[in-house]
Formats: sequence, C-alpha cells, structure tokens
Amino acid sequence: MIRVENLVKHFGGVKAVNGVSLTIEEGTITGLIGPNGAGKTTLFNCIAGAFPPTGGDIYLDGERITGLKPHELFSRGLLRTFQIAHEFSTLTVRDNLMMVPGEQPGESLWNACVFPTRAHTREKEISDRVDDIVDFLNIKHVEHELAGNLSGGQKKLLELGRTMMVDAKIVFLDEVGAGVNRTLLNTIGDAIVRLNQERGYTFCMIEHDMAFISRLCDPVIVMAEGEVLATGTAEEVQQDEGVIEAYLGGGRKVAKNTDAAS
Repeated sequence: MIRVENLVKHFGGVKAVNGVSLTIEEGTITGLIGPNGAGKTTLFNCIAGAFPPTGGDIYLDGERITGLKPHELFSRGLLRTFQIAHEFSTLTVRDNLMMVPGEQPGESLWNACVFPTRAHTREKEISDRVDDIVDFLNIKHVEHELAGNLSGGQKKLLELGRTMMVDAKIVFLDEVGAGVNRTLLNTIGDAIVRLNQERGYTFCMIEHDMAFISRLCDPVIVMAEGEVLATGTAEEVQQDEGVIEAYLGGGRKVAKNTDAAS
C-alpha cells in the first residue's frame, strides 16, 4: 500500500531521514521502532505531508504522493494520529467525531435553507456512524463529555475514532500508547486489532512499548540514525545484533541489515 524509495529529509546539516526505503503491505499492522532521534516521527511527517522531503519518493497504491499536503492525503484515505492528542478540547467527544467528514451540506447556510432534507439526511448518516464508533471503542459513556476533560488514554481512543469517521486506507499512529495506563492501552490495542481484522484497516505505528509492538505488529521495522536498520518479526528484530547495539550503544550501528530496505 505504501512504498517509500530513498527518502531523505535534512534540516540544515542534520540528516533526520537519510535514504530510507521501505514498504507497508495492505492489511498489515506494521511497527516502526528505534531509539530516540532515529527519525521515526520525521519519516511519518514526510509520508503524511507535514514535511516536504528533501529527496526521494512516496507512493500510495502505486500513485506518487510525494509532497502532497495533509488535506490532500486525507481525501485519499491516508490519516495519522499524534503522540500528543489533537482534540478540540471545548467540544464534546460526539461533536469531535461529527465534524470530521468533509463536504457536509449543513455547513452551508444556503444548502441548509434550500435543501434541508439533504442536509438532514447527511447529518443522520454521520450521527449513525458516530453511534457505531462510540460503541466500537467503548467510549459511549463519555460521548457528551468535553474532550478536554478526557484522560490521556481516552483522548487516544477519540483520535482513533476520528480516523474511523472517514474511509481510511491506512492510518499512521504516533506513539498511541504514550502516557496511557495499561488497562486503556489494552483497550486501544484490541480496537486496532479489530479494525485491522474486521474492517480491513492498514496501520503503521511508532511505539516504544515492545510488549505492545510484539502483540500487534508484523512486520516490525527498526530505524537508527535516520536509516532502516532491520525488518522482521518482533522476535527477529529483538535478536538482531545491530538492533541491540542501536538501543544499548547509543544509536551506533554495527551490523546494518542491508535487506531491510528492500
């Protein structure tokens, strides 16, 4: 579904992403791990359109998407969440979800007045989808709560719910487990697995919790110093000497897996 070819992102003299090539297959939950400063979030930002790459190309379903803006990628079904949740804190959980789909007739005063049935029908469709999502994610009990009052884990569930409001092809999750207690982390993990298995979502996720990665992800891609270091199952990459050195040796690579970028 995603193909990255020799992607480069420099910030002045800093090579945050340095010649990364990788693929994310449709229907997978792909993990992206690595030490702090490995370039993981910068890679996400380039793929999701937040940063224009310095060089290289990105493809979605074989179509070149290099340099497209986030809203353009959103319309193509590529979405991302953030390590720090980006909820609308003064709106309820339900309203946060209701506002996600684009081109709602009721947003236009003209359409609302001249074509009220059309606007009402669309709003009912969106409302029904919200009902499905709050049940699916087990957040119905907080659907009328202001989003700013949610716990960290509930905000991550809300962000996941917002991706469900549109027909997403692939969702990039940036440290979905950060600051989340173990109980809610299990709930989030269950939701991701169900979305993958029951609704066909493809995921790529940055995460530092290896138990969480091992439970959800296959394959796992390891980055260090802006490059792909290894690719394999969670068990395989944890036994890779280069990966061990990258984590325990301050990011210094001793055995780069040259097949990882293929």
